[in-house]
Amino acid sequence: MATVGLDPLWQQRRVLVTGATGLLGGWTVRELVRRGADVVAIERDSVPGTFIEVEDLAGRITVCRGDVTDASLVRRVLAEYEVETVFHLAAQTIVPIANRSPMSTFETNIAGTWTVLEAVRLGGSAAEVVVASSDKAYGPSTRLPYREDYPLQGRTPYDVSKSCADLIAQAYAATWSTNVCIARCGNLFGGGDRNFNRLIPGVIRDVMSGRRPVLRSDGTPVRDYIYAEDAARAYLLLASAMRSDGTLRGTPFNFSLEAPKSALEIVKLILQVMGSKLAPDIRAHANGELEEQYLDASAAHSRLGWRAEVPLGEGIKRTVDWYEAHG
Repeated sequence: MATVGLDPLWQQRRVLVTGATGLLGGWTVRELVRRGADVVAIERDSVPGTFIEVEDLAGRITVCRGDVTDASLVRRVLAEYEVETVFHLAAQTIVPIANRSPMSTFETNIAGTWTVLEAVRLGGSAAEVVVASSDKAYGPSTRLPYREDYPLQGRTPYDVSKSCADLIAQAYAATWSTNVCIARCGNLFGGGDRNFNRLIPGVIRDVMSGRRPVLRSDGTPVRDYIYAEDAARAYLLLASAMRSDGTLRGTPFNFSLEAPKSALEIVKLILQVMGSKLAPDIRAHANGELEEQYLDASAAHSRLGWRAEVPLGEGIKRTVDWYEAHG
């Protein structure tokens, strides 16, 4: 990948990305490298075929092996690499895994967050920290779309983990004036997602394999979406804004396309893009899912000047193209 679009706001800036092997982490690393940043990543496992490997990014960043809950490791990385900006994206993001293994989800999502923020508080050189939350942090609500001032009331293990991480970040801002902001995104999608039990990559893989695409739900749950490249740009925009605007400290921001769709509508769109006549295999055995979740991103529009650049249909096409090109 050619180095293009060098950005004086990021060129040679020392940036730590946790969770770089994940979907959002990979696209964030890509955006940072393109802009000329010096990227350090904390990676727990060596996973073959990740986005940063396929996109030839792994050789252009510094990789530190270890767990984000290891306080001594995080402190060492912040100090030795003189990190200036932190994107804390490491998380266990799969709802069924959280239901099967709540403790490991709580350890990564909650303890990982306080470990990073505590390391920054205790002498890290980072000027700003962006913490990845989620629309799931809001939990059940009688009012939609979610706005940033709505209470965080997750009920299931994954949702609770995101509510807690979100509130911990706000506590560090309020108590110790840590320059941290929170990003709450809708459902992320894009090339390189290896979690095939997510709807979009799972359907694409099924169709590529000639199988009927499987729907765990009955197809009616409605969700908000955001293309991973748009989300990465949102994170970078938020971090750069935090350097000059002290009023942002502790503030959460919603990021989404604000175009909620049902699961069945998403499946039909993918089938249309892929030119497939396969019929969905609707299993209807997903338990504990909220029927509707979607976001109001007007604060990001007005305070940050952020707008999603990739519409849903175009994002689906780009995602399909990525998987067809890379297998």
